Amino acid sequence: MSDLVDREAPSPNWNDRRLPVSMVVLHYTGMRSGAEALERMCDPAAEVSAHYMIEEDGTVFRLVDEEKRAWHAGRSYWRGETDINSASIGIELVNPGHEWGYRPFPEAQMDALYPLLAEIKVRWDIPRANIVGHSDIAPARKEDPGELFDWDSLAAIHLALKAPKVTLGSPFENDGAFMLALERWGYDIADGRAAVRAFERRWRPRRIEGEIDGELGAILFALLLDRDRGLTR
Repeated sequence: MSDLVDREAPSPNWNDRRLPVSMVVLHYTGMRSGAEALERMCDPAAEVSAHYMIEEDGTVFRLVDEEKRAWHAGRSYWRGETDINSASIGIELVNPGHEWGYRPFPEAQMDALYPLLAEIKVRWDIPRANIVGHSDIAPARKEDPGELFDWDSLAAIHLALKAPKVTLGSPFENDGAFMLALERWGYDIADGRAAVRAFERRWRPRRIEGEIDGELGAILFALLLDRDRGLTR
């Protein structure tokens, strides 16, 4: 057992990967308790799983070996890829979510996430731009890990990208140009309003409206510039 894994809880819900690992997807469990979530992810009838689950007290469970394809992403898309389960490691953070009383993620839980995510990132050479939330890859279906997740703390230790601080307005001439740029960054824009809300939830969590504005345009433009400069690994 790895020093970072406290308990093994093997799930039968996995199969073989079809792609190399290039992403990490962070989730919240969205259930009333960690025990309930763990039971579901180990139930073959549920057909859902993740590689890891982290309890609010920091206990780390391993459900599926990283070499295998866990079933955590569902119907999803990121940067042209639709088989996100094959391309990613899935980490579930115990939190009741928006349905059962969404709350901040405790310090003990985040402290357990940091070293686990750091090891995964190095082991699979995952760029920071590909450490994403479930809502990023499935904006029309999912909201997790949500606006209370502390992405800034991950960014501070180079485990995620930091939200750009912008002072200028949007360079995009119209909403259509913004949406094309959002697709270029990686999002599925089939449901435009949902994609904008997912972008806000990740990059401007203090205000989530689903409406394109100058600040969002400036943030997106800064992210794309950094990617073009090779600054998003």
